[in-house]
Amino acid sequence: MKKGIRFAAALLQKERIPMIYDEIKNIHKYKGISRWFDHAADFLLKTDLSGLPEGPVEIAEDHVFANVMEADTKDEAQVSFEIHKKYWDIQLDIAGTEVIQIGLCPDWQKVQFDEEADFGTVPCKEAVSCVMGPGRFIICMQQEPHKPTLSCKSSTHVRKCVIKVEA
Repeated sequence: MKKGIRFAAALLQKERIPMIYDEIKNIHKYKGISRWFDHAADFLLKTDLSGLPEGPVEIAEDHVFANVMEADTKDEAQVSFEIHKKYWDIQLDIAGTEVIQIGLCPDWQKVQFDEEADFGTVPCKEAVSCVMGPGRFIICMQQEPHKPTLSCKSSTHVRKCVIKVEA
């Protein structure tokens, strides 16, 4: 598979806005896709993520912010597909490698959602898997089911950054 590939694998409920999966060196190509995305792209282009401490990082008030975390990867059955309504997720691995699945054919009748936390779960019949690792990013749009922090044969632990971008 060609490096720097973009592929649109999932379609949102009633909308045709796909996730984006690419190499971080290409993030500048997506500038202009939303009002707040450029703040996140500039932050990623100018910041050494490996030097950030764990926890929240403000980028543009509550419109764009990051959270640096460490996590053990999990088997597929241990993780649910999550969705957000207010924010996009830009997910990047700083160290280690995880798999992130994008859910297809979500059962919207079975959504469980917490408005205050902007977090919900939804079952999906199918999924597409994206192997992450340092140097790659994925943008999961609002209401796009995604299942992060899945086990990859080469890694059982990841240090990652999730940037929330107001939709």
